[in-house]
Amino acid sequence: MAILLYRLGRLSFRRRGRVLALWLLLLALLGGGAAAFMGPTTSKFSIPGTESQKALDSLSREFPQAGGATGTIVVAAPEGTKLTPSAVAPVTEEAGKVPGVLAAVDPFASKAVSQDGRYALIQVQFASVTDDITDAQREAFREAGSSVADLRVEHGGEIMRGVPEIGSTEAIGVAVAALVLVLTFGSLVAAGMTLLNALVGVAAGMAGLFALSSTVELTSTAPILALMLGLAVGIDYALFITSRYRQYLAEGMEGEEAAGRATGTAGSAVVFAGATVVIALAGLAVAGVPFLTVMGLAAAATVALAVLVSLTLLPAALGFAGARVLPRKLRTRDPAAAPAPVEAGTAFGFRWGRIVASLRVPVLVLGVVGLGALALPVQDMRLSLPDASTEAVGSPNREAYDLTTEGFGEGFNGRLIAVVSGDSAQATGAAVKEAAALITDTDGVLAVAAPQMNENGTTALLAVIPETGPTDAATEDTVHAVRDRVEDVKGAAIALTGATAIGIDVSEKLAAALPVYLLLVVGLSILLLMLVFRSILVPVKAALGFLLTIGATFGITVAIFQEGHLAELVGLDTPGPLVSFLPILLIGILFGLAMDYEVFLVSRMREDFVHGADAREAVVSGVGHNARVVTAAAVIMTAVFGGFIFMHDPVIKSMGFALAIGVLIDAFVVRMALVPAVMHLMGRAAWWLPRAVDRVLPDLDIEGEQLQRRIPVPQQESELVKT
Repeated sequence: MAILLYRLGRLSFRRRGRVLALWLLLLALLGGGAAAFMGPTTSKFSIPGTESQKALDSLSREFPQAGGATGTIVVAAPEGTKLTPSAVAPVTEEAGKVPGVLAAVDPFASKAVSQDGRYALIQVQFASVTDDITDAQREAFREAGSSVADLRVEHGGEIMRGVPEIGSTEAIGVAVAALVLVLTFGSLVAAGMTLLNALVGVAAGMAGLFALSSTVELTSTAPILALMLGLAVGIDYALFITSRYRQYLAEGMEGEEAAGRATGTAGSAVVFAGATVVIALAGLAVAGVPFLTVMGLAAAATVALAVLVSLTLLPAALGFAGARVLPRKLRTRDPAAAPAPVEAGTAFGFRWGRIVASLRVPVLVLGVVGLGALALPVQDMRLSLPDASTEAVGSPNREAYDLTTEGFGEGFNGRLIAVVSGDSAQATGAAVKEAAALITDTDGVLAVAAPQMNENGTTALLAVIPETGPTDAATEDTVHAVRDRVEDVKGAAIALTGATAIGIDVSEKLAAALPVYLLLVVGLSILLLMLVFRSILVPVKAALGFLLTIGATFGITVAIFQEGHLAELVGLDTPGPLVSFLPILLIGILFGLAMDYEVFLVSRMREDFVHGADAREAVVSGVGHNARVVTAAAVIMTAVFGGFIFMHDPVIKSMGFALAIGVLIDAFVVRMALVPAVMHLMGRAAWWLPRAVDRVLPDLDIEGEQLQRRIPVPQQESELVKT
């Protein structure tokens, strides 16, 4: 691999004009495709095989008018007064005239008035599903009843859920990344070139993603996840290759040769690191959840493009930049002299490597115990799909949720829908009566509304109001109890659905898939690292370090976002359960990023060991040469992910926070402290591999041993400053 990438790097450097033209053409084509074929994103969570999804599918066939989006208008009278039918009627009438509304139900007719008579709920049924509701319809719904005097009117429901948008907060992470790159390289040219290459990869990935959005059902969070990862890994990969290129230039190597060798050595590590991220993200399909599969594939495609940019466009950009990627003091140095002195950041890396070597046992014990303590809150982790209770205070949906809770109790925000389907109207009617009685008598059920029948009477809807809120653990017990009670009803099929039931089904399906996926990821990491480093103990050590990272990251995220400790620091209004797909998504992403740092750090250790260095000195050398790159990469990734913490959407906020804290833990605690400590303890045993296994495994040559043997390093040139 190293030889192939070496030749690719030299070719891209030499033919830099053509490479640049090809990338510009590709960007233009993808941009044109995005402009021509971009479709809307979706907020649907389709979960094949679950009871709630089967009920929705049945509704779309047998009761299509009940399958559209719903909205809720909450009306409240001033304190000490009661609502009257005449006072509420104008609000109901206005809601019924909203374009696309099939019906707005009078709360006095449906008995949706609180016991004290002060609050009322107007249920509004749209003909179209949520994703087809236009902004004009949504605005008209929001204005319904706004002109009615002396009443408080709030608008909520599924049509009022906002779609997270890519905004200005991401620029914060990019700005911090630019600053870190300037400080790391000491050259505006090197920093700008690295950042520009990453942006090209992100632009290509996002354009391609939006070009496919009209044919692929793209969830609203998929583009944001792709942007997060594409930007972070794009900068990191370019940083790693550019750092190695600068090292070769400073040693007096000619530009094209330096670009080839940087691509052959550091580029090999980038290919493997990128492959692990792509495989881990694509592996999200193991959960069997379509929206999660799409998110994983979208992010994986963006990461793959980041790797391709780093291997082709970056060497071309290095050709245009020449020696300007070096600090000014090194550009004018006589290449015939001794090699350039080690930079301050790198010197610190060597000092840190020797500190860890001398304190390896205390570092290991302190690190493991500390990360274990941070992981303790994981045992209380709860998962659910987001609801209005965690939205920003002051948002329309949150105001409607709080007002409904105030007047009726939290259970009215978590309404369940029992779908009763029979072969005849008579059979369905009998089943509805029996089911309603059984459900009413179920613990945790507050009330069951009168049934709604389709035109031929074969399908009925029963609205079930639980006593507790949508994300309450007791509501989950209620859903299971209701399903158990009605499964023996004769004459009709009964399935429970609704946003609350869907959220419970999604969480349970993802929770069941989580151990399988974690086992897949850990097994994959051991296998891939065994191929790269030709060792048994190094992959096992890497996998155990990854588990420590995951545990501590989950623990901190639970403590802040679920339990509310220090929630104000991240701008979280209301703590609550973590979004159900966060753990499995976090495992996939952090696995890839953890392997990035593992490869960047340990590949240099392996490289020096293969080339004759003592095992423990190779560890110090690996830390010394890559400390600056790994720390800069971690700070950049943390900044990029951290920028998403400032978004108002709690789902995106939690994703950004968890990824940022996970990167910090993995890079600075696990890879920069625990890994060298363990490697020092193992010594030469770290690189032990049974001969039988050694003969079977292919030699990927990540460390460039074959490259150095087959294409020796040429004599130092004297054209450095002319490059």
